[in-house]
Amino acid sequence: MGDRSAERRPAGELEAGVLAALWAAGEPLTPVQVQRVLGVSLARTTVTTILSRLYEKGSVSRVSAGRGYAYTPTEDAPGLTARRMHTELAKDEDRGAVLARFVSQLNTEDEALLRSLLDGGEAR
Repeated sequence: MGDRSAERRPAGELEAGVLAALWAAGEPLTPVQVQRVLGVSLARTTVTTILSRLYEKGSVSRVSAGRGYAYTPTEDAPGLTARRMHTELAKDEDRGAVLARFVSQLNTEDEALLRSLLDGGEAR
């Protein structure tokens, strides 16, 4: 029995690794190609499952490639993080309280950046 510790990692960590591999590739990859890029002992079926979940979440798109699919990220890393933040915000009925808590926990630099963005400035 081989080392299956990589398969026991949290789903979010595996998804992040797969997305990082796709971003680095800059082109659509099949599950086998993602498996090679990751260079870890994940079964192809595990990589396919992760890619299918990312597809269902809208994090990747796919095109036909042979008998399967090749996947590409739908957004860059900042875009994906922003979408996740919106998803979390939408889960709470008291959005004002969530936003107030978020803003109150920003460090000075992030607060200044947020103020600049809200005033029509550009991100760094």
